[in-house]
Amino acid sequence: MKKGIKYGACALSAALVLLEPFYVNATEVSNGDTTRQVEESTELLTAGIGDLFTDVLTENEYVEIAKRAEGALWGYTKLGICNVEENNLNVRQEPDESGKLVGKLPKNAACEIISSENGWAQIKSGKVEGYVKEEYLLTGYDAKKKGEELASAMAVATTDALNIREEPNTDAEVVTQVATGETLDIVEIRKDGWIKVYLDDEEVYVSSDYVEVKSDLATAITMTELLYGQGVSDVRVDLCQYAKQFLGNPYVWGGTSLTSGADCSGFVLSVFAKYGVSLPHSSRSQANMGTSISASELQPGDLVFYAKGGTINHVAIYIGGGQVIHASSPKTGIKISAYNYRTPHKMVRILQD
Repeated sequence: MKKGIKYGACALSAALVLLEPFYVNATEVSNGDTTRQVEESTELLTAGIGDLFTDVLTENEYVEIAKRAEGALWGYTKLGICNVEENNLNVRQEPDESGKLVGKLPKNAACEIISSENGWAQIKSGKVEGYVKEEYLLTGYDAKKKGEELASAMAVATTDALNIREEPNTDAEVVTQVATGETLDIVEIRKDGWIKVYLDDEEVYVSSDYVEVKSDLATAITMTELLYGQGVSDVRVDLCQYAKQFLGNPYVWGGTSLTSGADCSGFVLSVFAKYGVSLPHSSRSQANMGTSISASELQPGDLVFYAKGGTINHVAIYIGGGQVIHASSPKTGIKISAYNYRTPHKMVRILQD
């Protein structure tokens, strides 16, 4: 037996441990049993990956394969999960608390840990790369287990003008259309070629022929996504920044609490209440307030409404940069989306400045 194979057995066992829970459920067995199950699973895994483990691989190559196995399900080689009680974790340009902010890592969002030194971790998450305090990250096994709890199954549109239908058949009403790359949270993958998804808090259907199904974790938000251009009033900027404090908080039908749960109109109602604006708790009623505007007139703080079958059923706050913040669904809670993630039905200006 060549040296690569001899040492490769150890690396393969390590890879199996890292690839749990596909081969080992470590939450239900002791360390001794884990080792035994890993050994029993080696033959199965080797058969499944064909020629990957060959006698031409060196010891170092096997070890590298084992390292890459950690977090492989979500595309991370060294997974970190943001572990803060509330709000977001600051991502800074330098490993210093006075360093320039380059982004925000929301609670439970994932990152790639590039390096760690002196209590700081250099990370990359989505479009953001910088430094965070290492004490606020879950790593290793804890990060993997948390990732398993958090990973959301999504359907990603692979065609423009993807039809979202009321029922799982081509004769059903088209509720709206979404663009290529738009993601929809999956409720159920059916055997008839249709996927039940959330369209905000409504359960609707898409054809599996025109989406890619994947599992993913939330990532960081860039400062560009958080900041605004010139010409926007202070109250509009302040309102949008206030709304963003509640990213990731839960969706609760009928709720108005920004921390423990709100639905779409309850979220808008409560955000605007802080600025002395009283709104009804209904997206249809809110759409009759203020002044109707066009998409080209949108400013941060304006409201964007969406409809189902011509009837308004959802509302979001425009935050600039082509994005809205809204209480979306029981699965995702308060989130940021492209303002045209589904076809806007009406846009309204409440703040007159």
